[in-house]
Amino acid sequence: MARLPRFILSDQPQHVILRGNNRTEIFCVEADYRFYLDKLRLACQKHGCDIHAYVLMTNHVHLLITPHKEQSLSKALQKLGRYYVQFFNHCYRRTGTLWEGRYKATLVDTEAYLLTCMRYIELNPVRAGMVAHPSEYRWSSYGYNALGWANDLVTPHSEYLRLGRIDEERQSAYQRLFEYPISEKSINVIREATNKAWVLGNDRFKQSIQEKLKRRVAPAAKGGDRKSEQFKMNRL
Repeated sequence: MARLPRFILSDQPQHVILRGNNRTEIFCVEADYRFYLDKLRLACQKHGCDIHAYVLMTNHVHLLITPHKEQSLSKALQKLGRYYVQFFNHCYRRTGTLWEGRYKATLVDTEAYLLTCMRYIELNPVRAGMVAHPSEYRWSSYGYNALGWANDLVTPHSEYLRLGRIDEERQSAYQRLFEYPISEKSINVIREATNKAWVLGNDRFKQSIQEKLKRRVAPAAKGGDRKSEQFKMNRL
């Protein structure tokens, strides 16, 4: 079956997942994480992408990223992947692919899901049982977003900036978001949208994206009135 083209809109955030081939490790020691973050920063600067949240796990990466041109994201990740595979293969005396196929991505509804998606990303190490709190994990954006640690990779999104008038207010408000768990429903919605390349958002947002891109942005409804306008739109 032919792969559908990804949903791409300039200036619209995307949640991106990159996985190691066969779920094998892509980061082994501190130098690996540091090299990846440095090349990620350079690739985003060169190709016009902003990173709002990220986490580097041992065998996969999550990014919340806004590309500012149609090809910004694909070019940035292609450049990053090429750099990192060469580095990793050289360091560990290996050859061949490192990544599990194409990256997975979904457009994110900023009003409904952006802050939830940031929390979802930064809580990955907690859900994996690696740490008790996201502040204990070094390789994520939580230190910047919640604690004000210096990090020239992260660019705050406007939704994050609305949390307060000054940095301290925003950081405090962001910390409070982590006092409550993300619902299982929200976790499943984020996972399904990203893994299946659907759009992550409410019905109004999905309708807007569908009209812009002239493509179906969510699974087709099962059954229903086949003559209805909604059914016809779902078949696009």
